[in-house]
Parts: sequence; C-alpha cells; structure tokens
Amino acid sequence: MAEAAAPTEHVVGCAEILLDACATGRRLTRDELESRRAQGARAADAGLALRGLIRDHLAAAREVHPRLPSGSVGPLLAAVEQAVDAFAEGYERAQHQAVRQEEAARREFVDDLLYGRCDLGRLAERAERFGLRLSQAHAVAVAEGSEPYGDGYPVARGIEETVLARFGNRQILLTTKDGRLICVAPGDQPDVLAYFAKQAYAATDGGRVAISRSHSGAGGVVHAYEEALNALDLAERMGLEGPVLHSADLLVYPVLTRDRQAMAELVESVLGPLRQARGGAQPLLDTLTAYFDSGCVATEAARRLSLSVRALTYRLERIHTLTAADPADPHNRYTLQTAVIGARLLGWPDTVA
Repeated sequence: MAEAAAPTEHVVGCAEILLDACATGRRLTRDELESRRAQGARAADAGLALRGLIRDHLAAAREVHPRLPSGSVGPLLAAVEQAVDAFAEGYERAQHQAVRQEEAARREFVDDLLYGRCDLGRLAERAERFGLRLSQAHAVAVAEGSEPYGDGYPVARGIEETVLARFGNRQILLTTKDGRLICVAPGDQPDVLAYFAKQAYAATDGGRVAISRSHSGAGGVVHAYEEALNALDLAERMGLEGPVLHSADLLVYPVLTRDRQAMAELVESVLGPLRQARGGAQPLLDTLTAYFDSGCVATEAARRLSLSVRALTYRLERIHTLTAADPADPHNRYTLQTAVIGARLLGWPDTVA
C-alpha cells in the first residue's frame, strides 16, 4: 500500500481531532472548532484555493479511517463535517474581511484621487495598485441619473462589467462618487470614455454624461474631475440639450464668468429694465433665451414658448422699448445675448451675487 501523502500545513492537527472525537462519538469541542476556523482564515490569507483544502481534509479522514474500530464510519463522517464546516467558515470570514478592507482602501484612494488630498508621489504609488499610471494624461467622464448610484449598485456593476469586457486592461478606473458614475481613462483613449458615456446614458434611463479634457499628472485627474462636474452644473443652469457634454465645447462659459462682478454689472445694466414689465423680468428673459437659442427665427422661438408669432413679436418689441436694445439688430444682439447667457449663469433675476 502506498504511503499516505503528508498533510498540508493547514490540515495539520485535523487527523488527531478526528481520532479523538471518534473514540467516544462526541462532537468537536469549541476549542477544536475554533482551531479549524483559525486554520481556515490563515489559508485564505495565504491565497490557497478552498476546494483543494477540503480535498486535503478528506484525505486526512481517509488516513484516520483504518485506525478506527469497525462501525465508526458514522461518527467519522459527522466529525469531518464539523471540521470542514468550521474550516470553511473561517476561510470565508477572512475572505469577506479582505474584501471589505480592499473596498475601504479603494474608496479611500478614489477620494484622495478625485479631491487631491494626498501627497502626489504617494498617490501615484497607490494608483498602480488600482491600474492607473498617473504619469500619463487622463480624462474623466461623470454620469448622473435620476437617482444616486453607489459602488455595488446593479447599474454601477453592469456598466463596469460591460466597459471592462469591451476594453480589458487599459488602465481604466470605474467607480462612483456622491451618487454619480465615474470613469477615469488615459487621455489618448477617448473611445473608452465615449463607450462609457453610451452605456451610462442607457443604464441611467436617459441620464447625462460630461467628459472632461485630458490633463497630465496626478493633479490632472482632480482637474479633469472638477471640469466634468462643472460641465454638468453648466448644463443644468443653461438648459443645455444633449445627453453627452464635452467640456471642451463649453469653455466660453467659464471665460464669461471669470470676472463675476463685471458680468453681474452687465446683466443688471442691460436687462435690469425688464423688471418693470408686467409679470416681472422672467417671461421676457425666457423670450430672449428662446429667440437666441432658435437662431433668431421668430417662428421657431414662438413654437418653443407655445406662443403665437404675433405674441412673440409683441414681447420682442416690449424688450426693445424697455432696454433700448433691439434683439433683431445685429449691433444690439451680441450685447443682449451675452447678458442673457450671464443671467442664466448667475441665476438672474433671483440673484446676481
């Protein structure tokens, strides 16, 4: 008969426990069960496969069986069941703990990455663990929907699986932050962000996605993230249409508001007289917005406002009278349109602060 193979480190002591338990047919003691749980936890920490470890337990039972009195199969099976169950419990507990620690480390990294709260050199070292090389330029896409999303949500998991299945290991980070879905990708791979945007739009049932420009270095990810967030905020305030926004297309708006006080003065100077209109300034501001957004085509602007062309024309004449600026005149149009954009950016007429 061939000599039995030596038990692995994580099954050492199991045979003695089985022999002792089977001698009287007793159940395993609390200390014996705890020792098996501890061995299972150590095996999980060592990265060993559970299937092979259970096979080693069964091999230990086969080694014990010939040393038992006849008729001891039942007690042996019961003891093996308890030993393996305790071992698997310790193994799974350690695995769950490792997963929680990994999730916590990942969340801490994501927070530091997007807020730039950590030493950039240390951040770059940690980034490689999560598949990013911060020495490269990166762009960020941020998606928001009708409800908040977190890590582990079906929507977030589904998008991550789809994107990674399509692009594999391309140094992509998919995560969530403040209820939004986020994708960080190398700046020279716009196809990744475009695909993410497509999937996010579909998964969020018509949500909106903003894609930043590419920025270099660890600080570049923070810049790109903030740029995408600002694009979403601009879209909300300006009523911009379209499911996907590119921050490169919106650069005129930050320029216009760089001197906020000057813009506020322009808005108040040009549009302030509209407050005198019956119903206040807002209806006439909405009229100018629709008129400019429709390319100064009166019929289209009237359709957008659900007005007759005659009613729209009356409103434009009223604006001309109050402001002394004719929306139809090319010389006045630029000033009026800039003031209207400024009003939307600043939340006028509710506030100009």
